[in-house]
Amino acid sequence: MRTSLRQLTLRSFRNYDALELELSEGFHVVAGPNAQGKTNLLEALYLLSSTRLLRGVRDAEAIRQGESRASVTGEAGAATLAVILEAGTRKRAFLNGVSLPRAADLLGRLPCICVSTADLPIIRGEPADRRLFLDLELSQASASYLRDLTHYKRALEQRNALLKLAQDRYVAEETFEPWELQLAQHGAALRQNRETYVRDLETHARAIHGFLGDGEPLALAIQPNDLAETAEELFASLHEKRPHDLHRKSTTVGPHRDELMIRIESREARLYGSQGQQRSALLALKLGTLLLLRDRLGETPLLLLDDILSDLDADRRRRLAEWVMEHARQAVLTCTEPEAAGEGILSKAQVYSVSGGTISSL
Repeated sequence: MRTSLRQLTLRSFRNYDALELELSEGFHVVAGPNAQGKTNLLEALYLLSSTRLLRGVRDAEAIRQGESRASVTGEAGAATLAVILEAGTRKRAFLNGVSLPRAADLLGRLPCICVSTADLPIIRGEPADRRLFLDLELSQASASYLRDLTHYKRALEQRNALLKLAQDRYVAEETFEPWELQLAQHGAALRQNRETYVRDLETHARAIHGFLGDGEPLALAIQPNDLAETAEELFASLHEKRPHDLHRKSTTVGPHRDELMIRIESREARLYGSQGQQRSALLALKLGTLLLLRDRLGETPLLLLDDILSDLDADRRRRLAEWVMEHARQAVLTCTEPEAAGEGILSKAQVYSVSGGTISSL
């Protein structure tokens, strides 16, 4: 299956009034000063892939000022993908012109890995940042994981609502049990998939980390919040913790509390890694994910690099360019000056200039 993006169309998205951009396989370098639209372009590509914005803001903030609606459309393989953002309502996703029940149903149609400094919370942020990383990437790789995650989140919301309701009125035990059963069944499946995924990801990430010039070994592992390994054990744990959870008004056991541990030389990268080590770990994690998705999906995801080269020294920049040329099938790189992409990539890339929401080919 080949789903390279052939064309991107934007309407009233960020600082783009209207844009139609044809893309080929290979490399695309988008250069220009800051605040001209480079990251906005990558954000549109990422939105088509993940149905999420890169910078963690409300969807309405991506609508061009003065407009009430924005659209991002892409031609990928034999499919037409689209996401529409409208002020005051939830975003909608379309496949070949047909509205999908949920925006998340677009996941996996255009596999994509984006590397940006905005991703550094994956390394240095809270456990929730690392769980979100796992959930997004696993949802691209596995429709069953996305289903389990959706059912788990719904059951978690219902159980937490009951825990809060029980502060004011009596709630029978049997009212909790159907939601706890769903949490146990889907939660055990999430944990099993995460364990396998992280074990495979570690293999790729360690090799990339070494190639980029960092001799310190990189290690990844899931640190569970509780000792439950099976659905039966998780169900029992939820039942046992219910009095405690009633006091806390929230569910305190399950995969929504698990942690992805990232260690460099056996030390937690979040706490002890230098800025350079954290950036290298992020690159290894993201590029390792690209290879893992390639292995699982049988195709290489679209790679987006948002001005990441400027944060690296010359040797790491050269090594990263070598890696991208060898492993990426379609990539879009942004930088302030084209030369930052390196001669190897430039010799094979289509180069664009962006200014004020207008893109032109160089």
